[in-house]
Amino acid sequence: MSTLIKYQNVDIWQKEQLVLKNVKLEIGEGEFWYLTGKVGSGKSSLMKTIYAELPIERGEGDVFEYCLNLIRRSEIPYLRRKIGIIFQDFQLLTDRNVKENLMFVLRATDWSGTDVMEKRIEEVLSEVGMQKKGYKMPHELSGGEQQRIVIARALLNKPKLILADEPTGNLDPETGKGLMELLHRICKEEGTTIIMATHNLALLEQFPANEMHIENGEIQIVEEKSPETQE
Repeated sequence: MSTLIKYQNVDIWQKEQLVLKNVKLEIGEGEFWYLTGKVGSGKSSLMKTIYAELPIERGEGDVFEYCLNLIRRSEIPYLRRKIGIIFQDFQLLTDRNVKENLMFVLRATDWSGTDVMEKRIEEVLSEVGMQKKGYKMPHELSGGEQQRIVIARALLNKPKLILADEPTGNLDPETGKGLMELLHRICKEEGTTIIMATHNLALLEQFPANEMHIENGEIQIVEEKSPETQE
């Protein structure tokens, strides 16, 4: 199994504040990881370093064999095309319907050919159970439906890695459960590595997987499970 992310003695800063220190991580293909910790502990900061929004100035960080310490600005878009990102607040374009939202992403990542793009949109909407919602505007969808569209958007470029930042934070428990079932299925069936930030510890009991916990500016591996035990 190949390693997608490897951090060695990484310090992460937000402006002049040291957020995380001496981070050591090794995350492989097809793994599901929870990233837990209090609000403000550094969960989002860690994720931002993975897709090169925050720089790494000390230690060594590698994602998809890109060295984050030395990555050039021109290389960052190519790194990000390998990563799907799921935000808590959806970040859908409110003036466009679902299909147009997804088409916008494909065009922005250099897809071409209307038939090819429409086929890919149909595939990802079907994968998240939203194949009949392509004509809907974001405000016409429930919170759970919007989050499924955000997952579909994250899947468009067939990423090997998905970063999910508190994806169930704005959802009711039943809708959140359905979303978790979907994410675990994507991990298991597609072999997609998923890192999910959450402070909802009940999810870890319902859907066990690997866990890394942030406390006092350090990451601790709480429990590590092989892919076979993540079912």
